[in-house]
Amino acid sequence: MGSLESGVPLKRDPLLRSSSNGRSPFLQRPRSKFSRFLLLKRLDYLQWICTVAVFLFFVVLFQMYLPGSVVEDEKSGDLMKNVGLRSENLRFLKELGLLDFGEDIRFEPSKLLEKFQKEAREVNLSPAFNRTRQQRFGYRKPQLALVFADLSVDSQQLLMVTVAAALQEIGYTLSVYSIEDGPVHDIWRGLGVRVTIIQTSDQPELNVDWLNYNGILVNSLEAKGIFSCFLQEPFKSLPIIWTIHEQALAARSRKYSSNRQTELLNDWKRLFNRSTVVVFPNHFLPMIYSVFDAGNFFVIPGSPAEACKEDSLLASDKNNLRTKMGFESEDVVVTIVGSQFLYRGLWLEHSIVLQAVLPLLEDSSLVNNSYSHLKIIVLSGDSTSNYSSVVEAIAHNLKYQSGIVKHVAVDMDADSVLNISDVVIYGSFLEEQSFPDILIKAMCLEKPIVAPDLSMIRKYVEDKVNGYLFPKENIRVLSQILVQVISKGKLSPLARNIASIGRGTGKSLMVSETVEGYASLLENVLILPSEVAPPRAVAKIPPKLKEKWQWHLFEAVSNSTYSDRNLRSHAFLDDFEEHYNRTREERLNGTTATNYSFMYSIWEEEKYIQMDSTKRRREEEMLKDRSDQSHGTWEEVYRNAKRTDRSRNDLHERDEGELERTGQPLCIYEPYTGEGTWPFLHITSLYRGLGLSTKGRRPRADDVDAPSRLPLLNNPYYRDVLGEYGAFFAIANRIDRIHKNAWIGFQSWRITARKVSLSGIAENALLGAIQTRRHGDALYFWARMDNDPRNPLKQDFWSFCDSINAGNCKFAFSEALKRMYGVKYDLEFIPRMPVDGDTWSVMHSWALPTKSFLEFVMFSRMFVDAMDAQMYDEHHSSGRCYLSLSKDKRCYSRLLELLINVWAYHSARRMVYVHHETGVMQEQHRFKSRKGHMCIKWFSYSTLKSMDEDLAEESDLEHPTRRWLWPLTGEVFWQGMYEKERHLRHKQKARRKQKSKEKIERIKRRTHQKAIGKYVKPAPEATDSSNITMVARN
Repeated sequence: MGSLESGVPLKRDPLLRSSSNGRSPFLQRPRSKFSRFLLLKRLDYLQWICTVAVFLFFVVLFQMYLPGSVVEDEKSGDLMKNVGLRSENLRFLKELGLLDFGEDIRFEPSKLLEKFQKEAREVNLSPAFNRTRQQRFGYRKPQLALVFADLSVDSQQLLMVTVAAALQEIGYTLSVYSIEDGPVHDIWRGLGVRVTIIQTSDQPELNVDWLNYNGILVNSLEAKGIFSCFLQEPFKSLPIIWTIHEQALAARSRKYSSNRQTELLNDWKRLFNRSTVVVFPNHFLPMIYSVFDAGNFFVIPGSPAEACKEDSLLASDKNNLRTKMGFESEDVVVTIVGSQFLYRGLWLEHSIVLQAVLPLLEDSSLVNNSYSHLKIIVLSGDSTSNYSSVVEAIAHNLKYQSGIVKHVAVDMDADSVLNISDVVIYGSFLEEQSFPDILIKAMCLEKPIVAPDLSMIRKYVEDKVNGYLFPKENIRVLSQILVQVISKGKLSPLARNIASIGRGTGKSLMVSETVEGYASLLENVLILPSEVAPPRAVAKIPPKLKEKWQWHLFEAVSNSTYSDRNLRSHAFLDDFEEHYNRTREERLNGTTATNYSFMYSIWEEEKYIQMDSTKRRREEEMLKDRSDQSHGTWEEVYRNAKRTDRSRNDLHERDEGELERTGQPLCIYEPYTGEGTWPFLHITSLYRGLGLSTKGRRPRADDVDAPSRLPLLNNPYYRDVLGEYGAFFAIANRIDRIHKNAWIGFQSWRITARKVSLSGIAENALLGAIQTRRHGDALYFWARMDNDPRNPLKQDFWSFCDSINAGNCKFAFSEALKRMYGVKYDLEFIPRMPVDGDTWSVMHSWALPTKSFLEFVMFSRMFVDAMDAQMYDEHHSSGRCYLSLSKDKRCYSRLLELLINVWAYHSARRMVYVHHETGVMQEQHRFKSRKGHMCIKWFSYSTLKSMDEDLAEESDLEHPTRRWLWPLTGEVFWQGMYEKERHLRHKQKARRKQKSKEKIERIKRRTHQKAIGKYVKPAPEATDSSNITMVARN
């Protein structure tokens, strides 16, 4: 079950009623422990037999009456007195396995911890990287996005504000996104956090580039609406930490399973599976959410949820509340609480605690005239169980008067019960993994708590300072504590003072564990690129930020009543289910209508087929006796059919954008992957989408399908590692079939998300400069390197390239260029990119003449092939390359992002920056400053063309069997292919001539049959004269 290591009995274990193997549990322990017990404790056989007999009696009793009504037994009260409460008896029963305190109930995130340990062990990289040294530059802080359903005042906002304040201190930069606004907006602004409100009703598409963040922290179930974008590319690989504090969905999941609403259940499972880590505030929640466990559950203990309810509960009228629950104001209410888990031995713990409370009945101030002012409430179980019968049986056998002991289910009204209580006893001996929430609630309500000295409780509660502790192996101490706490029918002054101190403890309990837990989790989950500085150590968090929740920030908020998140979650789930059911009904109704129309269309199609068959049969009968006519060879028929199809396609009705694009000088392509990028793509005629994957393409849009133009992009490895360079290769491959404009441009969708894409004014300015050829053969770009968020220090070209490529950009460039040009020496071979005060292009947002673009692609294909040859083996097998500090499927895409600058500078192209808003143009790196810096002979067209032809000749003639990327990135063409095609055409022409000559010769050699006779047609004059003569005689 993923993270759950052992089978946890969330319901009452059947072993309460019978043994699993039918044998006595005494036989399951070695006899040595039994004999040692008898020797050390020196118990007489009579006492031992009495103890065992009483225990077996209770086993039989609750085996019979646990599911139903309780049968009274008069003798059981006498037997109960014989149960010794000495620690040796409890230890003995526990050793024999008869008393189970639930020690095997534990939650361990095994898969997640193994994943963290595995990543920690992968610090030592592959031996292929020994020649390089990777560096982290840390020029900017790690970015985190916090996503909320709303900004109302509640416990989760208080928790995340406290955590955020600590994360900022150790170096994180935070941004808040919320579906709805609220009063906590000002608190976040006060912390210096940017807040963005997402109006999903008015703006159905979320225009957020989540790739700007190194991690996303999603809070509450109600933020489900934002999860849809994280399920789509290109955001599917982002680390998502989802914090869940509500129990609502866990309860609904059982209803979904019983009602067979698998679609609804699977829809939630997709969100849990997508999350990198699902965080819960206690160890009970991951167990009740086990149906959604994908091995990514994690617990960070601590939450101010219970403390937030304090003010509203304390403000209520306690006397009125007591009257409603059937108690008097003079009554002393002792509430016994316990663990949230149900396990074997729970009923025995309650019986032991109830017997420890019996001495309070001897206080005359509590019992007058057979009426007891002592009231005991056992707060345990849920409303669906019949545990009340068990409590009544225990109270009856312990000789409690009727009406003193009462059972209340936790899910009924636990807050009200604790509010009217005078003393709260924690009656569970289970070693919890985190501090019990029920005790936090009691402490915040200023109730004196009495609890066993369990390790987790002893960590926060100091005996007789902020609570009372008793040894779990000596129950008599509990009776002594209760006599001290309740004196003369009311709480003692010392108990009131201890309760007051306990309230302060409860309001700030486990703040340190929460803050440090989130900080440590982020260290393990986040994968930071080399230009991002790692956060400071968790130990560097100031102590004042770990002492208490940030209550003071919420005190200034008007109407700061803390809302109940559980109630809101139930309302949200109700709305979600209603929408789901309505959508399902509409889909079913639509399917039925579709089925009817489908059946009608089948009938119509069959009718037309029959009519066509009848017509064809009649035509065949009419042409039966006619001679056959030749339709030519199959090649001619195929050629004519293709010509007809082409003419039909040329006559199709084009949309307005395509018609406008045909007559304009520039077309800008926007590469994209997945539905997450759709909101950032333009729909004007100047732009055209280019889908890098067959999935996630925009419907009814005139986008280019890159994989159909370049089959290499069907390979996910190369689609990821090339990134937007795959779009360049796809367009350049047989470009005349898709692009008919004189200029070509590209723009990343991320530029639009950063709001630095070309405005209407800048577009007109660019088109004007192109039409007037103001700068000639130039590279126009509008995304500056010195304004890039990854370059806050405005570094030079090679420093910036090194910072985003783990310090190995220059080394990778040198190795690729040496392999590309066949340079053998070991010296560094890097083109100079001078620092002259000008800037460079980033983010693949530029425009070029189409002819120059093809030249750039020619250079890029050879460069990428050289990069692939040196990195493929290691990167494909392990996912690592020396251009990244961690596993990175995009490897050298960041290096290729800057390649256009190297080619444009050293091929003597003008480089012009276009301001994205005003359209003002500034030429960068003027030719005068380039003298003595350019390597023109290495980047000239003649050099690149000769290299390209050499590679094409090798591919065409030798057909290498090695893995070779270059032939897969575009066209393979060289001069010899002209000659081969011309020679082939000549051979085909000669073959046709030869066939024609042979046909003529066959016709000439064909024998002809001589005519049998000759018909002579009479002259027309004779016919006319005979007719005239006949008329005259008449």
